[in-house]
Amino acid sequence: MKIIVLGAGAWGTALAASAAGNVTAGNNVTLWARDPVQLQQLQLLRSNQRYLPGVLLPETLAFSSVELAATSSLLADADLVVVATPMAALRQMLAKLQRCQAPVAWLCKGFEAPVAASFGLLSHEIQAQQAPDLIAGVLSGPSFALEVARAQPTALVAASRHESVRRALVAAFHCPTLRVYANDDIVGVEVGGAVKNVLAIATGLCDGLGLGLNARAALITRGLAEMTRLGLALGARPETFMGLSGLGDLVLTATGDLSRNRQVGKALAAGQSLTQAVASLGHVAEGVYSARTVVQRATLLGIEMPIAQAVVALLDGQMTPVQAVVRLMGREPTVELA
Repeated sequence: MKIIVLGAGAWGTALAASAAGNVTAGNNVTLWARDPVQLQQLQLLRSNQRYLPGVLLPETLAFSSVELAATSSLLADADLVVVATPMAALRQMLAKLQRCQAPVAWLCKGFEAPVAASFGLLSHEIQAQQAPDLIAGVLSGPSFALEVARAQPTALVAASRHESVRRALVAAFHCPTLRVYANDDIVGVEVGGAVKNVLAIATGLCDGLGLGLNARAALITRGLAEMTRLGLALGARPETFMGLSGLGDLVLTATGDLSRNRQVGKALAAGQSLTQAVASLGHVAEGVYSARTVVQRATLLGIEMPIAQAVVALLDGQMTPVQAVVRLMGREPTVELA
């Protein structure tokens, strides 16, 4: 199977390495890097020292930095194209792939930053605008790139309205250390992947303030309720949020210290500014950029998301970490499922 992974960050590199290392599948995998200097380092060291230090990449993994275009030789005869860019670059990348004949899948989780008067969009909504003829979907779920690169057991979900995309993703990445489940609810899978990043900031804040395990459990549980409400309003199915891309991804990102969004919350609790917190990561924390859009879309739909709203107020400097906790704990009583 000829697989092209576009983007040599942590997640793109990890998945490319996993697919290339699955020798029984016979995959032909190429990892594309935008930066020729990074490409040279990948080829020389057989390692992505910036994003996955200490992980040796398979000898079978090929590299490229050719100019991408509709007629690019890199994309010719591809069986699957995987976009491993941050959310901010997805629209531009899809524009280059709009005539691609192979199934296309993206890995990014979040909402696009609002443009002009329009609200931010989920990935499949961007694709509908930018490249409506693509046969496309998303690969998501609870996964830290470093653990996938180390071949530690992981489970993901391949979501698309097109069965051919789901089949291609399962065929490409399902292996003894990586299970891939198929799902046709792309809305639910993408909402889960986007909102959990925002909730992880809140949970990191909670843990950074030393509020205890009771508070953490409450935040995760009530955060799942917020995620589900927004997803249902956007057309998702409720059961999706009890699966890998909902509860699974939320628990991992909210509690695992490899989570960049969780680290942002902990840094804010320690008194760092948002600029300092983000700069210290060296990677993108999508929750920082998606939080406002999550709340904006929820407001437009009449959906209440108090935890996400508190995160936005915190990120915007409208309240301190302690004030955010006081606001959440001071809300009026309600029934649990509301």
